[in-house]
Amino acid sequence: MTLCVAVAMMGTGCATLREHLEPKRDDVVDRSTLDGKVMAGYQGWFACPGDGLGRGWYHWGIGARFDPDHCTIDLWPDVSELDEDELCPTDFRHADGSVAYVFSSQNFKTVRRHFQWMQEYGIDGAFVQRFGSEVTAGELQYEQFTRVLHHSMRAANQHGRAYSLTYDLSGMRAGQVSRLKDDFNRLLEEEIILGPDDDAFLYHRGRPLISVWGIGFSDDRLYTLEECAEFIHFLRNHPGPNGDGFSIMLGVPTYWRTLERDALEDPYLHDVIRMADVVWPWSVGRYRTPEAAQELAHNVWAEDMAWCDEEGLDYLPVVFPGFSWHNLKPEFPLDLIPRLGGRFLWSQYVALAEIGSTMAYAAMFDEVDEATAIFKCTNDPPVNGNFIDYEGLPEDHYLWLTGMGARLLRGEIDITEDLPERK
Repeated sequence: MTLCVAVAMMGTGCATLREHLEPKRDDVVDRSTLDGKVMAGYQGWFACPGDGLGRGWYHWGIGARFDPDHCTIDLWPDVSELDEDELCPTDFRHADGSVAYVFSSQNFKTVRRHFQWMQEYGIDGAFVQRFGSEVTAGELQYEQFTRVLHHSMRAANQHGRAYSLTYDLSGMRAGQVSRLKDDFNRLLEEEIILGPDDDAFLYHRGRPLISVWGIGFSDDRLYTLEECAEFIHFLRNHPGPNGDGFSIMLGVPTYWRTLERDALEDPYLHDVIRMADVVWPWSVGRYRTPEAAQELAHNVWAEDMAWCDEEGLDYLPVVFPGFSWHNLKPEFPLDLIPRLGGRFLWSQYVALAEIGSTMAYAAMFDEVDEATAIFKCTNDPPVNGNFIDYEGLPEDHYLWLTGMGARLLRGEIDITEDLPERK
């Protein structure tokens, strides 16, 4: 199946793609720089039967099944605003006996709605995940994540947001990273990104910004730092739309600077990082309380920023609202890292403001799998399953709080440890 056919299945033929890019709105973020922004990670990996992809349930359950015995999500998305043609019925039931619905990221209307929420709550845009082990495995996987990327491009343009491409190396084996060169060339040739009508792609330091996540971790990754360096060199020197290459952001371990704990004990990692423009340390799950977040920010992130300043690099810290993956890994308790009504997330924004950071990566916009989602989730999850909720707070609480975090880092509101008052 070609991309033209795949997009046509979602109601838009290739010949009319440009006609469906609506006029730009007045509320448009500055796409020329990452500075001063809070960008959210966007997985976009959810699929369901009947969505035109043909992959069945994907990233909702186990083995293409999604029911109380085959569930891998800990938060349930709020779908009350979705139209009927966006809803995927499940075997789960709410307390009143009604069917519980989810969504597919293959539906452009849903992706567009997500970017509309980003606009409404002052979130600057999204880094769209592209999983290397998927898109190089076959045409179906390529179509799935390419369709989501293209939906994100259109939605970001329509709603005045920025978007960028993140290559996630998770699951790739030795010798496979080089395959992403062909994937990247294909995206540019097919104008999935950076086409003539794409004004939303995020630039930094004068060039389009591409990120690569998964470099230098001490877990059992089978690809090497040398492979990563080769791919980074390829991206940096790729002619691109302006003929002058790409800026690079690297997703690295929390303790990349000291080469300990989650980082490889290999000084070559620092050489690879020096090839980049932005250092992006992954901190999800590395602390569990507001106090621990403050300690990491002042004792680790501040030193990281000083190192980056000396090397002429920018620094993008990661914040997250909480964490739970009980249904994915039952050996862990439900609600492993509590959200505390937003106090856990807010403490991280406060810590960043205190150390002088002006930008952040919000992990994640839509990841209900590990319950890091900031988009709208319900306080009425199905009763025939184990789920957390938003503690009775409004379904949009974390969208609003993320937007307030962006204002805090830009200096538009004062630093206060108390949650801002919602008017």
